[in-house]
Amino acid sequence: MAATVQSSFWLLFGGFGCTATTCASITSCLGTPIRASYGGLIRNSAWLFLKGFFGFIQASTCILQAELTAILEGLRLALNMGIEELVCFSDSQLSVNLFSGDVSKYHVYAVIIQDIKDIIASHNFRIFHTLREGNHCADFLAKLGASSNAALLEHEAPPLDLIRKLKIDAMGTCFLRA
Repeated sequence: MAATVQSSFWLLFGGFGCTATTCASITSCLGTPIRASYGGLIRNSAWLFLKGFFGFIQASTCILQAELTAILEGLRLALNMGIEELVCFSDSQLSVNLFSGDVSKYHVYAVIIQDIKDIIASHNFRIFHTLREGNHCADFLAKLGASSNAALLEHEAPPLDLIRKLKIDAMGTCFLRA
């Protein structure tokens, strides 16, 4: 039986009040042995796919490491795409708290956390907490990451199995929260 643990986050890129580009990303641990992975996508304000990414984290089963890696890789991708303003929404309250407060220099992920803080501080980027619903497109990509051995792969076009999920997202599907 496969073990599954998942968490998610949304990244919203773009000018505040201007055309926006969004990225949803999820981290996942799947399979036996457990494999930590992450994935996400960047979309424009019309929810059209611009770029996707996913990766596998070698020798890790830590959800926090996968969550932080997904955020860092999403931020780096945004920078490489020339995105100048960014709002990041994460369903990982722990991750959001790590960026908004002081973190011990002895924290196991201090380097990743500081890299994210440096990017946020040197750009017009912000990170907020959100609920986890509505991330099934990123979840799909994260599962591709779990089945991959690559540290990071980028997609210029959505995989065929993702297209239907993108259309459902673009229509504004509502989720009932229990």
